[in-house]
Amino acid sequence: MRNSTFMARLGAAFGVIFIAIYLWQTPGLITGKLTKPEIDHYLAAADKNLEMPDPALKQRVMQRLRAWSEADDGKPFYMLNLMRHFPQLVEPKGAPSLNMTPQQANDYYEGEAFKLLAPNAGSLPYGSDIRFKDALIPIGDQASFDHWSRILLVRYPNRRAFLQLVADPNYAPLEPYKLRALEVLLVPTDGDVVLPDVRLAAGAVLLLSFLGLGWYRSARQPSVRTDVRN
Repeated sequence: MRNSTFMARLGAAFGVIFIAIYLWQTPGLITGKLTKPEIDHYLAAADKNLEMPDPALKQRVMQRLRAWSEADDGKPFYMLNLMRHFPQLVEPKGAPSLNMTPQQANDYYEGEAFKLLAPNAGSLPYGSDIRFKDALIPIGDQASFDHWSRILLVRYPNRRAFLQLVADPNYAPLEPYKLRALEVLLVPTDGDVVLPDVRLAAGAVLLLSFLGLGWYRSARQPSVRTDVRN
């Protein structure tokens, strides 16, 4: 009796923990879609944070960011970062030098930006440098298709989390480490098909099966002993 009560309480506790984690990773179920005042607030702050010497480029970026924000569905999404390092850092006239290579600057940016993103349920499922650039296979004749340097896939719990990141006052000092180091194509996607690593999935299934079988055998043990005595 005591064992069954303990297991029931443990199961309830695990259920509460699962629900809490699920809602943390999917906050749109509670907070809903972005509102226009929210979008205006975040984009005004992001506009101040983004260091772009070309006003026309900055205007295009902000226009697309607004259109994407206004189409918010409140759901999690994956942002593909397709990056191409500059040969050397692009230092704006009069700006303090970062004294890094483009690769070092972006590595620093990613590490520090993730510290801001992680508390808001952001994660980095995949990231890798492209070490064999001559092996790229561009299907097209545009030079812009070629010579990429790095790929990063970032999961955001919703579009609000992305806007909160780029609007964060602590993000402003980090942003130059990225935009001076590389050009980047940001591709937000819904993640219609997301499969776990087969190795981890297989290990998890086998571990759960092992623990479940052990629990089942342990739960049956007292009744077996009682039957033997009788």
